[in-house]
Amino acid sequence: MIPAFLCWFALAFTALASTAQAQGDLRFADLGEFPLESGQTIKVCKIGYRTYGELNRDKSNAILFPSWFGGTSKDLAQFVNPSGPVDSSKYFVVTVDAIGNGISSSPSNSATEGGKAFPKFSIRDMVESQRRLLTEVLGISHLHAVMGISMGGIQTFQWIVGHPDFMDNAISIVGSPRMDPYNLLLFQTELNAIEELLAAHSDPHKGRAAAMRVVADVHQLALSTPPKYNAENSREEFAGKLATIEAELIQRMDPYDWASQLRAIIGHDVSARLGGNMQRAAEAVNAQLLVIVGLRDHMVTPDSALDFAKRTGARTLALDSDCGHLAFACEIEQVRGAVRGFLEE
Repeated sequence: MIPAFLCWFALAFTALASTAQAQGDLRFADLGEFPLESGQTIKVCKIGYRTYGELNRDKSNAILFPSWFGGTSKDLAQFVNPSGPVDSSKYFVVTVDAIGNGISSSPSNSATEGGKAFPKFSIRDMVESQRRLLTEVLGISHLHAVMGISMGGIQTFQWIVGHPDFMDNAISIVGSPRMDPYNLLLFQTELNAIEELLAAHSDPHKGRAAAMRVVADVHQLALSTPPKYNAENSREEFAGKLATIEAELIQRMDPYDWASQLRAIIGHDVSARLGGNMQRAAEAVNAQLLVIVGLRDHMVTPDSALDFAKRTGARTLALDSDCGHLAFACEIEQVRGAVRGFLEE
């Protein structure tokens, strides 16, 4: 939901990025043929990841940090440093590129299954790829914590329900165990725009540009709140700023990648394999859980996350900010304190 290449998001983190430690090198784990929840298979599945800090002798200080919607492991470096939310001098942090983000196996980079031919994957498939990365490549069978922002928070909820004994702690930041109807309306609108505009253009380049231009506009509409947007933009600057945002997204995001991750988010529900019973999903959780939400978040509304927190007795931090989905960035000091305190208990 918050890809860092979107300029309005990147600007929100200028101060954070300036203090981030040098990011880890990008590496790839080759998982070979990767069966998916849909029954399809990614023929050659590669997962991008970066590591920060040192793994201790008993491997008890590892933290998994998956990427947000459209984001990359590189984007997460700004949060991983000795003075940031995740202290890399204490923890071994693995930031992971989620399937479909253009770094890990995706419609845009598959040599044999590119574009619309790419197999349908789910949030559960993202989590399974990360579990295999940890156990088969890094030799880690237990985590101190799993945490994520936005779609990373969605993955966090799936981790604690699907693999309840794999971690001690979990932190979801503006994520949700499933999308509320308002969120489904937003993401389905974006998906419809992509599918229809790609189909409407005989020239693939023009179709991709048209699709991502509309998506940029719709995404921007839901990212913040009216008071925040009006305070930060003028009528005179509006057209130029919007054109810049559109151009940035067109240049840096493939519509098939965007659509593939949208489908995963739309279709996800942590209770799906438990008869749709969210109480049963909550009862499966063994990890200590911190749920951070934005009360005025229009992109991932907080209702389902707060309900799940109540069912599990989780700790919560509700950010009452007009920054909408970016409340955690606007209130980064609150978030930093809450995350560090929770991890270090």
